[in-house]
Amino acid sequence: MDAYDESGKTRPGPDGQGASTPALSEPAEPAEPAEPTRAGSMPDGAVRDGSVPEARASEAVTSESGPGPGAESGTEPAPAPVPTPDTPLPAPTGIAALSLRYQIAAALALAVVAVAACVHLGMVFLHVAPSNTVTKQHGKAIDEWIYPEFEQNWKLFAPNPLQQNIAVQVRALVRTPDGTSRETGWYDLSALDGRLIDGNPLPSHTQQNELRRAWDFYASAHDSQNRPVGLRGDLSERYLRRVAVLGVAREHAGGKGAVVERVQVRSRTTNVPPPKWSEEQVSDKPIVRELPWWTVAGSDREDGLTEASAR
Repeated sequence: MDAYDESGKTRPGPDGQGASTPALSEPAEPAEPAEPTRAGSMPDGAVRDGSVPEARASEAVTSESGPGPGAESGTEPAPAPVPTPDTPLPAPTGIAALSLRYQIAAALALAVVAVAACVHLGMVFLHVAPSNTVTKQHGKAIDEWIYPEFEQNWKLFAPNPLQQNIAVQVRALVRTPDGTSRETGWYDLSALDGRLIDGNPLPSHTQQNELRRAWDFYASAHDSQNRPVGLRGDLSERYLRRVAVLGVAREHAGGKGAVVERVQVRSRTTNVPPPKWSEEQVSDKPIVRELPWWTVAGSDREDGLTEASAR
């Protein structure tokens, strides 16, 4: 029997017990040398069919989608894209879109409007302000700017607001084409203006306020005996007379070719009835105030306001 059997069985040791002896394996064959990497060859771990291993695919997705929830908070975001010279600039709007010449014209127009608004606000402030040094020295200039178009009326906000209906009426003495003179009936100018306003969504300032302001101007500048009070009496009389002449000319008083020579104005004031739940007692009798006859001046005829056939 040989010292080593083919099966690698135990050999008796010195103490008689068997000791394990490793089996001898056959020598391994030498490995083939790796082929050098060629240009365009697939990387390590890639598959010939063009797919990428799952591990590397997940790394690519993670790098494209940014850091995950466990990434550090101190990571700086990617910088914003810088506009290229080919990016179109927004077109200018407003005054900037105009040429230089028109920009200068618009700036001058805005400056004129701003100055006029400041002057008007200053005049109105001085008009309603208590008497002071400026109003005493320049009171005439302030009144010429304010009256009659911009006069301030505070009756709406007074403790006892106006609770009356005032109708302004006018009649005329006209000369007909055959040379005779005759007197017309009363024309209710307030009712005629109201008729123009009714149903009109955008009535003019003249239709709403011209006649009312003319009468308020006259009443505030005259006493109950129609005597002027202050320096505005003559101005208020001329203003009301011209408004009255406009009214009778608009209604063709006297017929075709008739000329208005004189006019007379009166007011008819009635109290507004109180509501049913009120215990207030007011008179329902109208109060009539007649003004004297006024001769139509030549300045009124220069504009053709007295020719009834002109309208």
